[in-house]
Amino acid sequence: MKKILILFTFFLCNSLAFGQSNDIWISFSNKESTLIGFKDKSGLIKIEPKFSGPITANKFENIIAVTGKENDKWKNYYLTKQGKIVGQDSLYFFDNTPDCENEGYIRFTDYKTNKMGIFDREGKIPIPALYSNLTKVRNGMIIVLKDAIRTKIDDEHFTWTGGKELLIDINNKILIANFSYNDDLNFYSLERSKEPSKNPTRESFLGADGQYYSFINYDKEFKNWVENTLLQNLSKGNLEKHSFDKITYWKEPDGWINAPKTKFISQNYTYLKLKLQELKNTKSDYFISSNGLNPFIFESDKYDIYFNNCNESKDWQYPVKNIIINPKNKTDHGQDHFEFLRTENGYKLISVSSAKDNLK
Repeated sequence: MKKILILFTFFLCNSLAFGQSNDIWISFSNKESTLIGFKDKSGLIKIEPKFSGPITANKFENIIAVTGKENDKWKNYYLTKQGKIVGQDSLYFFDNTPDCENEGYIRFTDYKTNKMGIFDREGKIPIPALYSNLTKVRNGMIIVLKDAIRTKIDDEHFTWTGGKELLIDINNKILIANFSYNDDLNFYSLERSKEPSKNPTRESFLGADGQYYSFINYDKEFKNWVENTLLQNLSKGNLEKHSFDKITYWKEPDGWINAPKTKFISQNYTYLKLKLQELKNTKSDYFISSNGLNPFIFESDKYDIYFNNCNESKDWQYPVKNIIINPKNKTDHGQDHFEFLRTENGYKLISVSSAKDNLK
């Protein structure tokens, strides 16, 4: 009876430690800053500092990649919120960085076959290690590369040749065959229909079920928005309407500065209007690039939604479109940059830098 009671107490404590709640735990270091643990938002320690090595998650939501010591040996594995260990020595790395969960899913690699799959939040495998490569889960969908040949470039890099790209769902069901990877598609805008979409900002694909799957193309959407919304009205009021609460700008010698949008637009309105008006000229020399929000510049809590638990920009959902304007005089140097973040409320001007450093 005593032994049963001890076992029951152990399992109860273990369950309470890891918990079943949706509370997000925050990482913290030991006094020596050598090991990492996790505590809840109230400061209660959930996991004592014991992890080291390639741990990038500063928030523990459902499942994370960790490195811990076991029998005097360091091992990397995935850990669920309930304390389950899965995928030992199977971390998925990209650019020497372990994967971070998205929508409760995280990628892993079977190094015996060099194939990749996906764990869910409970440590189960909805997508087996069958694929040469795959993306994060985006709105329950994954782009996968199957049966490609891995070719070594040098000691640190390799490339894939051949194979077939597919769009699948989280149940490993093929949605679209011959689906080429495209960074500009908004997977959260999915629409299904019997005919291809007539919306000029959408791209349509014939699905395996005979229906058409269409997605907003961020690049087409942004260019359409610039032409038909932003440039149609360059008044102070309209610029404020389409600006983030704070606008970040570069000023020598101070570096990046945050200013309330009303103040920034009021002080720099002449420059903003003249530069944006250049986009109406067919001879204007400019281009548009895509990237993610810079975590080293946009650090306050108001930007949290735009980063994942590893502080990586969620550019697949909230891309930054950068209008880069080259100087009219080819002998001049520098470029003017206008960065627009895609938010839940449309594109918002979030950052500006001037070639002539004339921002106030």
